[in-house]
Amino acid sequence: MFTSLRRGRAAARAVALGAAFGVLTGLVTACGSSSANGGPETITFWGWAKGTEQVVNAFNASHQDVHVAFQQIPSGVAGGYAKISNAIKAGNAPDLFNVEYAQLPDYVTQGAVQDLTDRVRQSGLDKQYLRQSVALTTLGDRVWALPLDVSPQVLFYRKDLFAKAGITSPPATWDEYREDAQKLKQAEPGTRIGTFFPDDPSTLEALAWQNGASWFGTRGDSWSVDLDSPPTRKVAGYWQQLVSDDLIRVQPSFSQQWTASLQKGETAAYAGAAWGAGVLASTLATAPGAAGAWAVAPIPTWDGAPASGMLGGTTFAVSKGSKNTDAAVTFATWATTTPEGIKARIASGTSSMFPASPALLPTAKAAFKTDFYRGQDVYALFGSVAQAIKPDWQWGPAMSITNNTLQDSFGKLGKGGTIGAAITAAQQATVAEMTKRGLKVAP
Repeated sequence: MFTSLRRGRAAARAVALGAAFGVLTGLVTACGSSSANGGPETITFWGWAKGTEQVVNAFNASHQDVHVAFQQIPSGVAGGYAKISNAIKAGNAPDLFNVEYAQLPDYVTQGAVQDLTDRVRQSGLDKQYLRQSVALTTLGDRVWALPLDVSPQVLFYRKDLFAKAGITSPPATWDEYREDAQKLKQAEPGTRIGTFFPDDPSTLEALAWQNGASWFGTRGDSWSVDLDSPPTRKVAGYWQQLVSDDLIRVQPSFSQQWTASLQKGETAAYAGAAWGAGVLASTLATAPGAAGAWAVAPIPTWDGAPASGMLGGTTFAVSKGSKNTDAAVTFATWATTTPEGIKARIASGTSSMFPASPALLPTAKAAFKTDFYRGQDVYALFGSVAQAIKPDWQWGPAMSITNNTLQDSFGKLGKGGTIGAAITAAQQATVAEMTKRGLKVAP
């Protein structure tokens, strides 16, 4: 179950990545220090995920040989990646930093992170993680990061608002989702079933993944880029119609407007991921009538059969110039594979992360308080949908350009722009950027 990519696919990626490495510039250096007086070896670590500070504190309290100096930075899309990239260029990157699966290939092709293959495989560490997470951290048959979590898609919904609209169960298909959207709007004109986030393309990407799209791959020694494909077009057209028919809201993700609409019962559902359970519970903790009204269901699919993409997901990467690699891997391993590490994160009360290590599922389940969901066994649900994550999805090496283009184009919704046009623009911008970097792109 916990295997890396098939050899043929891995070999092809190795060739493509090898071509990318040929255009890399010099190496970077990192801050961090080894002890010169017999004290603990100190590593620097930058991250933003919920509960990270608690994890660092728990590690430092239980380890004498390694000390983690943690710096909280903004989330990747909110400035975190820019900060990391600037530090890499300046030669003062931290020893260790968090990077989402989608951004990892970008750092790999830039030569900004270390190859951890020997450390991971010789210790059998790769066998401890869910195979989908191993695949997403393996490029060119080499391992570049340690996965923290997986993020299967789920649907959060207000049972009471659904019931008032005559909806007896959450939608199992996207056709049912649209029907339920119409029922909710008819029953209460100020209520919508969900939201399209113009500032965050990750939801659309996960939905394309769920529908069998494959945005990136390799053909011989070249990358293939296929954003503007029929599976993605189907997803884009569906959500565009929901927007055009005023069946969903268009609001920035986790904004005051979005939060207010949830608190007021004006938005009845949220198509999110496993980590969203903690976010939603903390966001609506004081909202009247919210606690006990929300439940979690599998994300709707096109044919009703289980299927999921991944919406987010975080890894630990060691910067290329770090002189404290062993210590950095020691902490990252502890944070991702031990009950103590996962418990510290989830016990913070703000995280519902689904661990990439399946052995830690009981620990995560026990640590997460389900009062907000009236005792629903949300982790049992997460476990089932995690198994339905579709394989063979690969992220590209220029996702910052891909996402920025999508975000800019989504900002034109309601002003003549469409989701389909955004996909086309992202395809063109991505190919142009990869070509600019000297990467071969198949026609």
